[in-house]
Amino acid sequence: MSCCNCTQTPSEKQSLLDTRYLRMAKIWSENSYCERRKVGALIVKDKMIISDGYNGTPSGFENVCEDDDGKTKPYVLHAEANAILKVAKSSNSIKRVVYSEMYRLDDGVKLLERANIDVSYKEIS
Repeated sequence: MSCCNCTQTPSEKQSLLDTRYLRMAKIWSENSYCERRKVGALIVKDKMIISDGYNGTPSGFENVCEDDDGKTKPYVLHAEANAILKVAKSSNSIKRVVYSEMYRLDDGVKLLERANIDVSYKEIS
């Protein structure tokens, strides 16, 4: 990869941006009070972050995500859900989702794909 962005293809530029935004989401996950797994999410439109979120309890609840057995409490909200809830209050829409960690369940990915949203996995270092 060249140090000059002008020699990159649009696909290479998009891949580089995806990696940067995924790294930013990883940093944003540090805001979570959850112990078992910290997750951050950003929603980007036209190279501008329009929403963000991290996993945690709903507003007004104690900031404890796991029960005494270490299992996530059922009312803990996903980072993506928090980000989507914020953007749903605006006139913005979502066309593409990039994620960097596989989940135990793929129901969310399947739901997005059913809604004709482009979903792709990308590893980051």
